[in-house]
Formats: sequence, C-alpha cells, structure tokens
Amino acid sequence: MSQIIATQFRQVADGFAARIEATPADRWSAPSPCADWTARDVVEHVLGGLRMVLSSITGGTPDPVTENTDLVAAWHEIQQNVLTSLSDPETAARSFRSPIGEMTFEQAVARLAVIEVLVHTWDLARAVGGDERLDADLVRQAHEQFKPLDSRLRGTGAFGPKVEPPAGADAQTEFLCFLGRQV
Repeated sequence: MSQIIATQFRQVADGFAARIEATPADRWSAPSPCADWTARDVVEHVLGGLRMVLSSITGGTPDPVTENTDLVAAWHEIQQNVLTSLSDPETAARSFRSPIGEMTFEQAVARLAVIEVLVHTWDLARAVGGDERLDADLVRQAHEQFKPLDSRLRGTGAFGPKVEPPAGADAQTEFLCFLGRQV
C-alpha cells in the first residue's frame, strides 16, 4: 500500500512544486481562496502541517516556517522526507493523533496529505493566476474519500460550508465546492 500512497503523494507534490516554482515574486502576497491567507500563507500552511506530522512520528520539533524560508527548497525537502518515511515500513506504520483521530503515518499521507496538497495546489494557483487544473483521477478519489468524513472534516474548522456547484459542473468543481471553495 505504501507504494501506491507514495506514488499519489509524489504526483500531487510535484504539481504543488510546479505551482510554487511558477509563482512570480510579486504574487506571494496575493489573496488566496482561503480566508485571510495570502499565496505564501497557503504554502507555509502545507509545509508546516507536513513538518508537524513528520515530527509526530519521528520525534523532535519541526522547523518553523518563517518569512525567510525558501519555499521551493523547503517544499522539495519536505516532499523527500515524506517519501523517505513512507518507504520505511516501521516509520510508515507509526501512529499519532491527527485532527480526525488516531492514524498511522501512511494513513495520514493517504487520507490527509495527498488531499491537502491537492486542494492547496488549486488555492495557490487561483491566488497567483496559475494553472488551476488538478489531476482528474486524484480529484475523484479524494472526493469519494472525503464524502464519508464530511461532518468530521467540518468539525475541524478547516473547511467552510459546502457551496452548491453550478449545473453541469465537472468533477474538480464539484470537489472544490464540497470543500467550501468558491469556484
């Protein structure tokens, strides 16, 4: 299972990296679809969250993400650290307490990180005027995976109320509206 999860994570992480790398220097302060967050805040949030999860299973304190953090370098480092951790069966099987309950690192990457990175790829792209297209298969998988967790997800405060998708909306638009995004 870890290989499938690693492949999915690598795919979304590469897409997020491409959006980070393509962001013009003057767009980092642009407002994002996430209330009160800039484009930079979106990336800092994803980096900080993954650093926190990794520190939960490996011990230690995560490095803070600051205004001086090189986002491209930090993203490539965290991406590699997640993939390395998934490739170690002992580390992948370590459990910790997540916002939606106890889970292993492998489960956290599959249930949270892949989807988090996928959604925030769109948020970053929307904020900076970048490529908003997401992988259609991952969008469908993420939507199906999130549907049964609806009330638990909303209870975390991380997602707003669902938005009614427009008639004839594609799978990506339906997914984003499910997560409370105004598309």
